[in-house]
Amino acid sequence: MKRYLLTSCLILASAAPALADKLPLSDISTYLNQMQTAQAPFTQINDDGSLSTGMLYIKRPGRVRFQYDPPEEAVVVAGGGAVVIFDPKSNTDPETYPLARTPLSIILERNVDLDRANMVTGHAYDGTATVVTAQDPENPEYGNIQLMFTADPVELRKWVITDGGGGQTTVVLRALETGGAISDVLFNTQTIGESPGR
Repeated sequence: MKRYLLTSCLILASAAPALADKLPLSDISTYLNQMQTAQAPFTQINDDGSLSTGMLYIKRPGRVRFQYDPPEEAVVVAGGGAVVIFDPKSNTDPETYPLARTPLSIILERNVDLDRANMVTGHAYDGTATVVTAQDPENPEYGNIQLMFTADPVELRKWVITDGGGGQTTVVLRALETGGAISDVLFNTQTIGESPGR
């Protein structure tokens, strides 16, 4: 269950050549703020080394859905200020956590501002992508999110979530589609276990 929460701590991307220098934080903030809706297949590398796949749906501000493929079939939804984890294989009720307590909230905010004091703890270029590490400046104990962007145009390709205990979950995005219509029903935590369709 923990790894699903780590995945939801995130969020958002596509393919293009990278520039030789790191992207400015202001350009990255603008890119995230302009992303209203998005969907993409994803591959997740869990902290134990296992792999998961699924479909990601984003509707900013504040909403994201991770729909895992079989055999897992778990669903993680952020909406209404909460993150809800539904696992059909479990005999327990869905787990719920405040969205504000996850690094996911950083990029789902209505106004993303990576220039905010003490939010960004790392900003570098690794030879392929700009890598930005961000945390909640008021609550660094919640963990951080490391975002990787290519340039020209700016695109989010991958992120790594590190939780407060040091566990890491990596999500690689593929064939991101932005700007399309996505139903609000996908982010309704009361119907979290239902199939989203397309």
